[in-house]
Amino acid sequence: MEAVFSNFDEYLKAFGVTLALFVVSGLASLVLGLILASLRVGPVSVMRRAAGLYVTIFRNTPLLMIFVFMAAAMPKLGYNFKWVENIEIAGWSVSAFFVRSTIALTLYTSAFVCEAFRSGVNSVDVGQAEAARAVGLTFFQSMRYVVLPQALRAVVPPLTSVQVALIKNTSVAAAFGMAEATATMRSLTNDYGSQRPEIFLLFAIGYIIIVEAVALSSYALERKWKVA
Repeated sequence: MEAVFSNFDEYLKAFGVTLALFVVSGLASLVLGLILASLRVGPVSVMRRAAGLYVTIFRNTPLLMIFVFMAAAMPKLGYNFKWVENIEIAGWSVSAFFVRSTIALTLYTSAFVCEAFRSGVNSVDVGQAEAARAVGLTFFQSMRYVVLPQALRAVVPPLTSVQVALIKNTSVAAAFGMAEATATMRSLTNDYGSQRPEIFLLFAIGYIIIVEAVALSSYALERKWKVA
């Protein structure tokens, strides 16, 4: 375990990058997934089909392929995001590939978030939406004030599963040079070959702590809404 403790600052920085990937991609995927779910249950057939096509494409495409596209094709299309490298947050410089990684994770995860929200909306009695429309609310007003507040209680467990998967999916960024937790673990196991089991164990504990924090937060939210 000396390999990790003597490089503990790198260990913390690596999990900091993992957390940053998770938080940015998680929030962006929740917003995009909610918009897609609204389109999928909406009254406009063109938008409904477009959202369904998005879900079909990204849910059935391996995440690694989306990363390869973002890493190799986007710069050739003129989207290299070099301008973000002038941004510094709390002493940490944002890299162009961090942005491309978060976009890849967001595009992939939002397809699953969309389906989680859609299942929640479908769990609400259709009479609720019909009553909202009967009193003069528009589709988006009935979604905002009537359907979504009820659907949110039903989607906490599936959304938690999606976000937990996202935490683990951030490790794919290691294959493209992001110095997140898995990449740092690989670097340390190369430098300290005799301590590989201990290094693996400590990095696994780091992932477990993050996943359990998300799971416990979800459980607390679920209990609060049940009481309410």
